[in-house]
Amino acid sequence: MNIVVHRRFDKMFAKLPAATRNKAIMRLQLFAQDPLSPRLRNHALHTPYKGCYSIDITGDIRAIYYLVDDATALFTHIGTHSQLYR
Repeated sequence: MNIVVHRRFDKMFAKLPAATRNKAIMRLQLFAQDPLSPRLRNHALHTPYKGCYSIDITGDIRAIYYLVDDATALFTHIGTHSQLYR
């Protein structure tokens, strides 16, 4: 799977602690190899992210993406569960 990141994702990513950024890089690499890996807990979302999906980065950090096509995922948001779903 090809991964593309939105400018918003980059800004949110830069605000994360270094250890969380490293974990996110590892999870995105895993996603590129196997988007349906059970470790990612990949699942579809509802309003306000209808049509998007979420993967777990850490216990509370999520990354949100949508499929551009069958081979490309655009990551748009990353943050804690409470930041993203308020």
